[in-house]
Amino acid sequence: MSSLLLTLPLKMAVAAGIVVVVSMIAERARPFFAAMVATLPVSAGPSLFFLALDHDDAFLQATLIGAMVANLASCAYVLAYANLAQRRPLVVALGGAIVCWVIAGSVLRPIPWTLLGAIGATIALYIVMLRLVEPFTKAPRPAATPRSRYALLMRATGVSCLVALVTLTSAHVGPYVSAFLAVFPIVLSSLVVILHPRIGGPATAAFIASAVPGLAGFGAGLAAAAASVPYTGRFGALGMGLLVAVAWNSALALWKARRAG
Repeated sequence: MSSLLLTLPLKMAVAAGIVVVVSMIAERARPFFAAMVATLPVSAGPSLFFLALDHDDAFLQATLIGAMVANLASCAYVLAYANLAQRRPLVVALGGAIVCWVIAGSVLRPIPWTLLGAIGATIALYIVMLRLVEPFTKAPRPAATPRSRYALLMRATGVSCLVALVTLTSAHVGPYVSAFLAVFPIVLSSLVVILHPRIGGPATAAFIASAVPGLAGFGAGLAAAAASVPYTGRFGALGMGLLVAVAWNSALALWKARRAG
């Protein structure tokens, strides 16, 4: 718990900074490239690192497998928001997405997950997801309405407080619940709050739907980390997972840029 308290201000500052930077990129870049930045482990990564400081290798490996399962629940979040955002206001669309994420996580929790089972489920589900979200990625992008100069600061403060809550709560629960708290879609939700009122629901849904390949890469990073724990220890495993996630998103961004070019 002491390590969490010492590093918590840094984590809050990093999360707030990432939300501000990514939201500005999302307002100017194509949805796919902004989504590749947003789906890097900028929130879950620090959460898992801080858990590794206070727990042993076995706890972290179990947490990483739980995080893979939580990443499956993110599919429900994306599909719910992408559908609701077409005609519903922000509160309904985002609220519905979060409720679906919680329900999916509750349904998946009783299953006796193994690493191989989580890997197989991730591959199968994200292959299906790529087809399901494709229609939403083609929404036209309108010009953004003017933003209040305090809007980003207020949202960054909000996400920092949420990160603090997740971190402190994780110190008192088991690996599975810790994993779900760590992988809660904080960054995506914060960006939805910023972008939905400015560029509209369909355009924001295009951004969220474009995040699916990046979320698949995040799952690959979690799988690499979980598999590496017995060989490299928990800190080396987290480094391996980060490397895989960054390499995945970078390769996708380069591939998309080459196709566009």
